[in-house]
Amino acid sequence: MRKRIQELRKFFVYDKAHHLYRQKPFDPMLLAAEFQRNNIPDTDRAVIRLKYMLDNEKTIVFENEKIALMRTIPSPPELFTEEEMKRIKSSFRIHERGEVCNINVDYSMLLDKGFNAKRKEINEHIRRFQIHNDPASVHYLKQLISILDSVEALADRYRRAAEKAGNRTVAESFSHISANPPATFLQALQMLRLLHFTMWCGNNYHNTLGRFDQYMYKYLKRDLDNGLLDYDDALELVEEFFLSLNRDSYLYPGMQQGDNGQSMVLGGLNEDGSDSYNMLSEICLKASLELKLIDPKINLRVSKNTPLDRYILGTQLTRQGLGFPQYSNDDVVIDGLIRLGYDRKDACNYVVAACWEFIIPGRGMDIPNIDALSFPKAVEEAVFTDLMHTRSYEEFFSYVKDNIKKQADEICENTKNLYIFPAPFISLMMEGCVENARDISLGCRYNNYGIHGTGISTAVDSLAAIKKYVLETGEISPETMIMALKNNFKGYEQIRNKLRYHAPKFGNDDDYADSIAVSLLDSFAESLKNKKNERNGIFRPGTGSAMYYIWHSQNTPATPDGRDRGEEFAANYSPSLFARLKGPVSIIKSYTKPDLRKVINGGPLTLELHDTVFRTPEAVEKVAMLVKSFIDMNGHQLQLNAVNRDTLLDAQKHPEKYRNLIVRVWGWSGYFVELSKEYQDHIIKRTELIL
Repeated sequence: MRKRIQELRKFFVYDKAHHLYRQKPFDPMLLAAEFQRNNIPDTDRAVIRLKYMLDNEKTIVFENEKIALMRTIPSPPELFTEEEMKRIKSSFRIHERGEVCNINVDYSMLLDKGFNAKRKEINEHIRRFQIHNDPASVHYLKQLISILDSVEALADRYRRAAEKAGNRTVAESFSHISANPPATFLQALQMLRLLHFTMWCGNNYHNTLGRFDQYMYKYLKRDLDNGLLDYDDALELVEEFFLSLNRDSYLYPGMQQGDNGQSMVLGGLNEDGSDSYNMLSEICLKASLELKLIDPKINLRVSKNTPLDRYILGTQLTRQGLGFPQYSNDDVVIDGLIRLGYDRKDACNYVVAACWEFIIPGRGMDIPNIDALSFPKAVEEAVFTDLMHTRSYEEFFSYVKDNIKKQADEICENTKNLYIFPAPFISLMMEGCVENARDISLGCRYNNYGIHGTGISTAVDSLAAIKKYVLETGEISPETMIMALKNNFKGYEQIRNKLRYHAPKFGNDDDYADSIAVSLLDSFAESLKNKKNERNGIFRPGTGSAMYYIWHSQNTPATPDGRDRGEEFAANYSPSLFARLKGPVSIIKSYTKPDLRKVINGGPLTLELHDTVFRTPEAVEKVAMLVKSFIDMNGHQLQLNAVNRDTLLDAQKHPEKYRNLIVRVWGWSGYFVELSKEYQDHIIKRTELIL
């Protein structure tokens, strides 16, 4: 890493010296009251708010940076007053914060054209709508042009600030962009930073970067071919761009600090089956390896033909404790998306959302995390309602399957009457929005909803215990099992010990338990088959859990696997926290037995490996081979975490010593000491596996 990048990392990340330039927080209702008083339409509100943010940003340029832009306003104002939001929520379903989020725009729609060409395109559509006497569409498109004007004005203010600071490099970039398409790789990085920055200013969050190595590669290649850059120069610029993503990230909303959605996808199969991995893909991995920062979260698309050396490079990142790259298997994902109705071209262009959910750049207004189903709840209801009169496991499982369908029906019904706040700037980079004068909040080509599935290992292990001890051997009577669960195993400690430590577990390459996982996931997929949402999209089942693994477990009583009332489920598609397992090889054999194409909303197998596993080059290669084996066995997604329980415990006691300690939480990486204790404790409880 070059000295300049080291200095920038220290300034922005370690010392956070740029925080001195933050403005005092504005009144969040600064604009909302005026909007309400003047009865301003919602789209106009979104435009006015974004322009307010851009117009009031201070322009700060530092002497030794080549890529500028930082937030000085801590947070955007609200669109609606509390009174208005109460009224809206009484009539509509509001997902999360109500904003467009967790999608991937097509940056090239602005990046490759420049604003001048985009204005010309919009004006052509304005004339068309004027001919058809459609004033509403004309007004919307004129609002889009006004946003471009404000972004360009910000760029010009940065040009002047750079000139004043004596930074000719930044001044030159902003003198060319955003009116014109970038002429160099550096200008392309600066313009991408501007577009990404503006999305956050519009209060849209979990803004992913998508297939960065694909849409940015042409700029890099042109500079390399023209002798303007060499490999090390390109690495330096990518590292600075990565640093820019960490400047303001603590201002970005999420479930926990670090959950900001700044994910990046590298590599992947083209539509013709060729490999898209290129020099920029490698540079991104090496930049992340050198910087050791939580952003961007790297996702690596792989397949059965991916060479081992790529897995080795990825494993070197894991070795640093970054919790990424996360791996996605093109052989499974692309086929799974096609089965769900995605065009092959779009399926081959998939990226991940903020965490792991699969989405399509520029064409998907999918909401991949709209709700979650609890597998243990389906088992719990069957135990307390049906176990007493059940004569066989097949009959008992039919009740569980009915409960899964009932939950799925309730979730789907609860998604109706959805209202999403307008996102006019994002609409500039989504297919059909400009042409139809239609905001992206109203939908795009794909409008599918993703349903997570929590507690899969708890449910599998519970069903395996019931099947073996209650319905086959009769060692535990139905009455005893029910009373033990109702009493949270108080007075039934011997039974709890048997269930917890001696019953079959999902993750030991045991078909007795693993076949139950196959049936549960098949039932989940079947419960959502042919269902349509109100936007004419489908419902996608998945194996992720997001934060629901905490929420659902808190409300779930003791379960037949020996889990206590309120004890946490495993995150995502992972073994139980207390299961006695043979090792990671057995785990991946178990977790690749289901047909994961059927549950392709996303959700990785998450493994915690003890950090001593990575100490030698030979050990790193061994882990890389484990990852390759998972992919070759048709696993869909995998994330690894290099952890050390003693280190984490010490970090809880002495956080000041570990401010840069990074861990994987569920689908994102964060600084351990910035997490709430609830999430810290869950990470500490996860199993440390040794190869």
